[in-house]
Amino acid sequence: MAQNPRDTETETALNERSNSRLTRRSYVRSLAAVATATTGAAALGTASADEYEVVELEPGERHEVQVGDGETLENKLYDQTADGAQVVIVAQGTDWTVRNIGIAGENVAEGAQFGVADTGGNTSTIENVYLGDGAIDQHRAGLGMWVSPQHNGHLDVERVNIQGMGDNSFYCSPPGGSGTVHIDRCYSKNSWVAHYRLAQGKVTNCVAVNDGEDHDGRGIWAWAPGPVEVENCHLLMNDRHNAFVGGASNQGSRIEVTDTEWDTGVVESNGSTIEFVSGNGRDPEDVVPDGCPTSPEEAASGDGQTSSETDESPLRDRLF
Repeated sequence: MAQNPRDTETETALNERSNSRLTRRSYVRSLAAVATATTGAAALGTASADEYEVVELEPGERHEVQVGDGETLENKLYDQTADGAQVVIVAQGTDWTVRNIGIAGENVAEGAQFGVADTGGNTSTIENVYLGDGAIDQHRAGLGMWVSPQHNGHLDVERVNIQGMGDNSFYCSPPGGSGTVHIDRCYSKNSWVAHYRLAQGKVTNCVAVNDGEDHDGRGIWAWAPGPVEVENCHLLMNDRHNAFVGGASNQGSRIEVTDTEWDTGVVESNGSTIEFVSGNGRDPEDVVPDGCPTSPEEAASGDGQTSSETDESPLRDRLF
């Protein structure tokens, strides 16, 4: 994944703000020690893989983090377990990076956990993120990652774990600026309305699972204009929803499927087409892709990551 080289000082100029008057506590936690860090504007970008900052939200606090052109947000664990607390990460502009982010606690329906877009026609990156603690028990509560209509570049989304959302895990269908999204080695479980919802792009080496009492979403939902390429994925719907759905809002789309295991349903609406190219099967498994974090701590520290340069097909290698 190509990225422009950036100066460390310029890429860490982030703006964090809160709507609460209560003081939040933050501290850097490493494998060897715990040290106190100052609150306010974040100054990261040089943290090693062993250490991360913990930001503890107060009850009722809505903590907003803004990431802009050329900036990097990394190695943070946001603790939103306090009653009514939620962090919202807004990444817009171009050539930005969000990586090694863990979020502990449920989404309390205060908007999307991530609102993102590359609005400069280049490539921005989200990698190694944990959003697996779900959302409060409320209709359509909780949205994992939302891509805004202003997106006109490309987003690489790698190794992101989202579970238990009531309003989509990966909501990438709104873009009106011809932006594309590539979702790779991600995991989504028990989220409604859809697990992977795209207008243009790819879903590779990913897993979607429905096995809970509610929040049974579509596996892949392709909106116009398409195409959406699906490769080496596992879609375990357990007869709770369709694995593939093409088209919405009176417009068709196109899905191309390769080397993917799936069950339960195909819907082609509004003139959509779903093509099963080759290597597909009907025996999906529930497994977290290699390198995708399974806890907030693992995500924030960067533990468990694997190299995309040396592992071309991590999910298939792991299963077979």
